[in-house]
Amino acid sequence: MVFKQFRVNVIIRVLLLTLSFLLLFLLLNTKYIFTPALVIAAIIYQVWSLIRYVDRTNRELANFLESIRYSEFTRTFSINEAGSSFEALSEAFNDVMKDFQQIRSEAEEHFHYLQSIVQNIDVSILAYQRNGEVEMINPAAKKLFQVNSLKNIQKLSFLSQELCDTLLNIKPGENRLQKVQDEDDILQLAIYSTEFKVKDKSILLTTVKNIQNVLEGQETEAWQKLIRVLTHEIMNSIAPISSLSSTIELMIKGYETENRDEPCLDKDTVHEIQQALQTINKRSTGLMNFVETYRNLTKIPEPNFAMVTMENLIDNVITLMKKETEDHHIDLSCSMEPDSIELQIDEQMISQVLINMIKNSIHALEGIDNGKIRIKGFYNKRGRPTIQIIDNGQGILKDVLDKIFIPFFTTKKSGSGIGLSLSRQILRLHGGTITAQSEPQKETIFSLTF
Repeated sequence: MVFKQFRVNVIIRVLLLTLSFLLLFLLLNTKYIFTPALVIAAIIYQVWSLIRYVDRTNRELANFLESIRYSEFTRTFSINEAGSSFEALSEAFNDVMKDFQQIRSEAEEHFHYLQSIVQNIDVSILAYQRNGEVEMINPAAKKLFQVNSLKNIQKLSFLSQELCDTLLNIKPGENRLQKVQDEDDILQLAIYSTEFKVKDKSILLTTVKNIQNVLEGQETEAWQKLIRVLTHEIMNSIAPISSLSSTIELMIKGYETENRDEPCLDKDTVHEIQQALQTINKRSTGLMNFVETYRNLTKIPEPNFAMVTMENLIDNVITLMKKETEDHHIDLSCSMEPDSIELQIDEQMISQVLINMIKNSIHALEGIDNGKIRIKGFYNKRGRPTIQIIDNGQGILKDVLDKIFIPFFTTKKSGSGIGLSLSRQILRLHGGTITAQSEPQKETIFSLTF
């Protein structure tokens, strides 16, 4: 059996120590003095040499751990004249150091990559503690707030104290919209925050985006769409009123003079005037109803929130609409996964929205064989409760789809055009959304997300 050099050296030293102790024992039993002293010195040296020899491994291990502790990954380890086992140990140490060096290099690359993104992105980013102490602010945020540096969030009070309060009190995962008047400039700031911990510190990472131009553009577009609808509806009423008024004026114009011998109107003329006045009255009443309907859009009451199971909500709606769908030979069905979904809603409001959706589907299924309406309840991919109303009716054309939620826009002959607009407003009061997607003559899906 071949012994490693380290083991051989240790065994030799142990044997020498044993022989030295034996020799010392023999010499102490003699009358000589110098020789025992020499042997004792030899024993002390051998003990010191053995300890130093064995401690080499501990020293190398300590140096290795210190290198890791202080991130000194450029050092190499070599234990010479200690046998192949120590060569393997040195190789293992060096391999570990190379691995740490590679990991550190990759981490630094990732850090510089993320740092470059943070520094060059056009979204303002702030990292700060709950007491307002700022850990990091990127150039976009400095430009937005017009500061060269920022030590504490409260330093933004010169811009807006409300903004400071929002940044300090915002909850993780919460979106806020904050309006700031900066001299002659108005900022509409969309603020989103998330929270994480670094050691014992709780850090808020907040993004701030000025969406003033976006809001103005969307607001202008919304007003333009609304004005087009209002103009169309008002002109439909005003044009015949104006025309009939002019006709009546012409009919009675000849009777204005005092010298006319026969001032009385004949029956046909009276009948025509009467019909014209009836038409004017009808169109005026219609216009008044239109204006009243528009007023109703701004009078939606605040929701009375309560915890409701989605299953009970949909079951109640299906019970109400079952008779009407059966009369139209439409198959109304429901599926839910899971069946334990709960909603914090105003049940009456949401029930009315669902009823309106189903009525729209019934209208879309006119003339369709094997008409089907399916109601699905589930959590979407973002974990939000969702109700879908799906039908296989006529569908909605692509160029009409983006207009269906505009007030008074309708494709129905007898429709008022406010049902879907009211539904969207009700969903917004619940913090939700309503969207539509359609493939004509195949499938239409309205999704209510809470």
